[in-house]
Amino acid sequence: VQLQASGGGLVQAGGSLRLSCAASGRTLNNYNLGWFRQAPGKEREFVAAIRRSGLGTYYSDRVKGRFTISRDNAENTVYLRMSSLKPEDAAVYYCAADPSLIQSTVRSWTAYRYWGQGTQVTVSS
Repeated sequence: VQLQASGGGLVQAGGSLRLSCAASGRTLNNYNLGWFRQAPGKEREFVAAIRRSGLGTYYSDRVKGRFTISRDNAENTVYLRMSSLKPEDAAVYYCAADPSLIQSTVRSWTAYRYWGQGTQVTVSS
């Protein structure tokens, strides 16, 4: 499956953005989907995940209550709605997919087999 992330940009602190990740090659219905981010000089960090077949959504404590992950299987797309953005949310955001990860690994970037190319989010203070 090929993933294409988009929707990043420059936003003021307190603002909102919606990231999209469109898939091609395979339907996402049976895939677990995640968003990760990586700021310069820092490790890749888990942001949110949504498991296949309604098995649940997961969020980093740093974004819980501000970000929402959702999926549209008909559009073969996963979204990350980000609100109340802070300067520390600035990073390159990556979407990821895997057909078979288990609950205990949803927060681990090494568990995901397929990755999009990343989209830059910049938050000005």
